[in-house]
Amino acid sequence: MTPVVLGRGFCPTSTHCLIRRPLVVSHFPNSSLPRRLRHPTSFFHVRLGSSATRKMADFPTPSSKPPAQEMQYFPDMTTALPSLSSEFRRVLWTGLYSQVVIMTVPVAGDIGDETHTVDQILTFTSGTGLAQVGGREQKVKAGDMVIVPAGTRHQFLNTGPTPLILYTVYSPAEHKPTTVHKTKEEGDREEEEGIDEPPPWSQRSKKQNEEEGWVG
Repeated sequence: MTPVVLGRGFCPTSTHCLIRRPLVVSHFPNSSLPRRLRHPTSFFHVRLGSSATRKMADFPTPSSKPPAQEMQYFPDMTTALPSLSSEFRRVLWTGLYSQVVIMTVPVAGDIGDETHTVDQILTFTSGTGLAQVGGREQKVKAGDMVIVPAGTRHQFLNTGPTPLILYTVYSPAEHKPTTVHKTKEEGDREEEEGIDEPPPWSQRSKKQNEEEGWVG
């Protein structure tokens, strides 16, 4: 049996991956090893299995209304699902006190130097970057988490050769529940025009929600 050296690549929208760096992923009998797999430094395309080819359409369409009191399930949030995201920002879910957003920062791109009035927790699932929070810098990679307290100036830059992918939790919500931004420029424009604003029901106090019967 000969180890098959494929590689690591990024497939933002296609079911075919451009393979670049060697990675041993399986074994095949010597006699059946394809010729193009015998040279680990060559470039070629590989069709992925169904479990790794989820498209953005697999994300449920968020509602603009207050959330129902039921479970929301997002599989493979640190593997297949976010690695196929090609949009700069997509809101996945908005609750009474928090919001989940997935982001893909392109190569040499950044999130934007900003300060906002909500807490933010960022979990990185792919790529490498540099976090700048409150005057401190920290290199980040897949598996890392960074917390940005409300009122803290921050910026996140992609410093690697592949997209920097993360999901982030805002508390309370920071964006419109149905927001999808294909690029940072689109997001900046909608923010300036007042289009990308959280709904009023996501900004209420715990006491107000209790008095109005939104929570028991």
